[in-house]
Amino acid sequence: MSLDTMDRRLLAVLQKRGRISNAELADAVNLSASACHRRVQRLESDGYISGYVALVDPRKMGLPTTVFVEITLATQAEEVLEAFETAVARIPDVLECHLTAGTADYILKLVTEDTEDFARIHRQYLTRLPGVAKMQSSFALRTVLQTTALPV
Repeated sequence: MSLDTMDRRLLAVLQKRGRISNAELADAVNLSASACHRRVQRLESDGYISGYVALVDPRKMGLPTTVFVEITLATQAEEVLEAFETAVARIPDVLECHLTAGTADYILKLVTEDTEDFARIHRQYLTRLPGVAKMQSSFALRTVLQTTALPV
């Protein structure tokens, strides 16, 4: 299925206001409630909408520190990549892990209480990841822009 202009408008609104009622959504995109509901159901069943979440403020949860960790592996052998990815998926503080092209093989995004908490995570988890040759951490000083909304 290809997306038309109305599908893109629905996705744009839903990305910013996921709890909007169907009636409000229909009004926002100038569509009847029944047509709106059918389109959203189709977007869900076709996998364009993969789920709905609540975005929790990390500061309110006592996790104001964002850390990016660049990891270079000793080798890119398939079994090493798989072992690394399996192990990193078990670290509760990791929000994102990306296999990258460039100087590092992976970039991780973590949230922590502070530098001491990161030191604990580093000791407890990161130093035990398989196949790691080099690791470099960078602390975010301030978040300038953050969104979960894709350009549609």
